[in-house]
Amino acid sequence: MHKQIVSTPDAPAAIGIYSQAVRAGNTIWLSGQLPLDPRTNKMVDGDAEPQIRQVFENLRAVVTAAGATFDDVVKVNVYLTDLAHSALLNSLMSEYFQKPYPARGTVGVAALAGGALVEIECVVAL
Repeated sequence: MHKQIVSTPDAPAAIGIYSQAVRAGNTIWLSGQLPLDPRTNKMVDGDAEPQIRQVFENLRAVVTAAGATFDDVVKVNVYLTDLAHSALLNSLMSEYFQKPYPARGTVGVAALAGGALVEIECVVAL
């Protein structure tokens, strides 16, 4: 199976040995996005709300670069340093995704890169 790298300057550049996304057949696997401003590659200021919004904006940029939309997302994996942010996550996610919602896993973690409060990855099926 041929794999194609998906990349866009509208999302933060990879800061390690990974790609923003990889397309294999009709499936696109997005790497976890942190709340980094794609213009500066620095963490956005603020608490959980601006961080979660920035992550969704970064994901949308990569999904769009792959020729898809959030309607094509079938799975979302969320990593939160504080599960108390789950209600906020649900509220914000409902602004980005429509019914029928994708499958989702939410995991509480001790820490994320750069001190981020949230990281989200997703899978797109075309």
